[in-house]
Amino acid sequence: MGLFRTDPVDLSDERLMELVARGQERAFAVLYDRWQRKLLSYFRRMLWQDSERAQDFLQELFTKLAQRPESYQPGRPFGTWLYSVANNMCKNEYRRMATRTAALPHLKAAHNGVAEPEGGTRVDRDHFTARLEEELNKLDPDQKAAFVMRYQEDMAIKEIAAVFGISEGTVKSRLFYTVRKLAAALPEFNPQPEHTTPATGRRP
Repeated sequence: MGLFRTDPVDLSDERLMELVARGQERAFAVLYDRWQRKLLSYFRRMLWQDSERAQDFLQELFTKLAQRPESYQPGRPFGTWLYSVANNMCKNEYRRMATRTAALPHLKAAHNGVAEPEGGTRVDRDHFTARLEEELNKLDPDQKAAFVMRYQEDMAIKEIAAVFGISEGTVKSRLFYTVRKLAAALPEFNPQPEHTTPATGRRP
């Protein structure tokens, strides 16, 4: 008789974590396949578009998960818990980077969620993305993470609230003030969130 009565691919993340805690390697492989692309994208955006570093962080995250599956909190949605762990890893990296005197690599950031320069401007897209990256890196880590999750990873307000353990209203307020800061810092681009108001998000 097999280890699974149901194909593990059809199981929920939370059920798979129960099996991972029992040492089921197949369950772990399914979780990795299910989440590795999303987490790699998140790490890349949060870590200055450094693909190699993002890959290292992805491997570190899943290594920790394999070694200490009991760190997952049963009853909490697995996805939001996983993003909270990833976010804490990024914040720790920011602290390490802050202690170094060497300048950060000049790397571009994706610009989803903020309008590109209007057609009449002569400022090209490369300059826009470089300036946006510069200003994002000046933000409080939680502000940057919320912005990346919402406008670049397209996460719902409810999901972001669960990651941070705060109310949806607080998330909306954080996003509103973050975009306003970017608008003030980048007046030449007049950035605005796409299809978003302070009171509502693109997805409920």
